[in-house]
Formats: sequence, structure tokens, C-alpha cells
Amino acid sequence: MARTTDSEQRPEAVQADPETMRVGIGTYKPATEDFLRFAAQLGVDDVLLTPHRHEGFDSALPLGEAWSAQELVDLRARANDAGLRLYGVEKMPIPLYEILLNDGDRQAQLDVITETIRNMGEAGIHVLGYSGHPPDGAVRTTREHSIRGDAKASAFDIADIDTVSRSEPQRDVTEAEMWERYEEFLHEVVPVAEDAGVKLGVHPSDPPVESLFGIPLLFRNRENFERALDVHPSDNHGLKLGMGCWSEMGEDLPNVIRHFGEDDIVYAHFRDVVGTVPEFYETFVDDEDGNFDEYEVVKALDEVGFSGVMTPDHVPLMEGETDWEFGSTLGRSYTIGYLKGMLKSLE
Repeated sequence: MARTTDSEQRPEAVQADPETMRVGIGTYKPATEDFLRFAAQLGVDDVLLTPHRHEGFDSALPLGEAWSAQELVDLRARANDAGLRLYGVEKMPIPLYEILLNDGDRQAQLDVITETIRNMGEAGIHVLGYSGHPPDGAVRTTREHSIRGDAKASAFDIADIDTVSRSEPQRDVTEAEMWERYEEFLHEVVPVAEDAGVKLGVHPSDPPVESLFGIPLLFRNRENFERALDVHPSDNHGLKLGMGCWSEMGEDLPNVIRHFGEDDIVYAHFRDVVGTVPEFYETFVDDEDGNFDEYEVVKALDEVGFSGVMTPDHVPLMEGETDWEFGSTLGRSYTIGYLKGMLKSLE
């Protein structure tokens, strides 16, 4: 049962226009006062929380348990106090693939998700993303690929997959079984999201290959995304548009955007990549060798009437940084400035 929250405790939303395409920033770590000041200084209106298991720092939100309405209200209030909007949470408290692989009490896991969705709606946080990674993170064969100026980026080469360290055993599950469990998941959670006023966004598998470690990856191509959205059609279920992943598939991004349109795109992750599966590496968002033209992508989003948030995704690790290789401060700051400049040019 969701906690009842007194109306006086609900923070008012930031008075920036939420119906325009804009730039936000996420954090894997707790949203400290320092982070919120940093986000405000960058000139974004929206922040996102991205709970994640990573050695060396605490998660933005605890994993494995439902987040209470009061906890979410307090986070939203702190963001508002910094002049920001808490746009959404990018991952569920239990990763999708843990549910699909039957790693635990399935109904108890689903109960955690549905309780969290209800509490998010009560707290006035209306976006919840979930990822198609097994179980909760992009797989790379190196995090030390040298790009411009010897910045370090992650890369994937299927030929080197045996070098990836895994603590989990090899799986033996069919794609048909995974689809069946996924459909059950959607039929359980989408009606709850509709009642709560929360929009769910599914992120592509990364890398978008057929399977890894015996685990079928469902969200690896356009056909499978269309199938996912058709399982339980709803205005409250769409795409977390992971541009890097779609370009890893070899897809034309402006075409993808026009195909799915405003109604199916919840928000967008900006990341450029050089190459496609089975071999690629991540790069700066303005790399001329990148897979797509960022300005053409922003124009396509504008043409279809997209009014959500664009946020930096994985970025290179730059000189002097020791932060997590997928989310360095300098790289994200550079990307935000680049995206804000492109939005200004559209005006």
C-alpha cells in the first residue's frame, strides 16, 4: 500500500515549460546538494536519477526494495529547492532481466515494481525507465579504448567476449520463454502505470546482439521494439530512445524517430558511437566519424513534436578524471553545452 502523503508536503513543480524539448542531466550517485548546484549551473531544468550497482559509490536510489512516496517527495522537493525538476527515474528498483530470468520470487519482485510506480505517481514523478541489459548494465570488452586526445571510451568486440569477467553462471533460457515472461510483466505493470500517471520507457539492449552468456537480448532491433509496444498498447509505455544503441544496430536515427514519433518516445539518451555490432566504440558527441549527425537527429525530434528531455548518455573519460568511465563530469558537461547549442540553433 502506497504511503499517503499530505498535500502540503508536495513540492510545486519548477515553473519552466515542460512542453518543450529540453536538456537534462542524470546521476548514478545520490543527488547531493553539490550535484544539484552543478546541474543548475549547467543551465538544465531537469534531473534524472539512475539507480545502478557499481563498486565504489552508492546508488542514486536503493535497489531491491520499493521506494516510498515520502522518499520520492523529499527528493523532488530538494530538486525544486535548487530550481530544478525531478523529471524521472531511469531504472527500476529490480532490474527487468532479474525478473525475466526468474532470479527470486517473481510475484514479490513484481509487487516491488508496482508499489514503486504507485508511489512515484503519488509523489508527482511521472517517468520510469527500464533497461534491456542482462541483468543491469551495458556489456563492454574494454573501457580503455583511446579516442580524440587520448580520452578513454568503452568499446565492444564480440571476438573478445570471453575476456569479460562474469560472476553469474552461463544461462540456458529460450527467447520464447523470455518473451512470455516479458509479456506477463507488461500486463501486470502497465495498467498500474496508467492509473498512477507514470510513463514507462524501455531502453535497448546494449550491445544489441542476439544473446550474451546464454541470455537472449529482446531489445536488439526495430521489429522487437514494435512487438514490445504492441504487447499491451498504452500511452504510458514507450521508448527510452538510446541513440547509441540504435546506431549500434545500424539503424538510421532520424528514420527511427519519424517511425515511432512523439507518442512513443518518452525521452532520449544522447551518445554517439563509431561502428556497429559486432564491433564498435563510443566517442564524443561531435566526432565526425560517429554513426549519426546529431543536428539531423535534433531536427527530426523537433519535427515529430517531441517535448521530452534529452540527456547525455555514456561519455568519454577525460584528462584528470577518475569518475566512472560511463559518466564523467567533463564529458557530460561538454555534451550538455553541445545539445543546448543545437536547440538554440533550431530557434
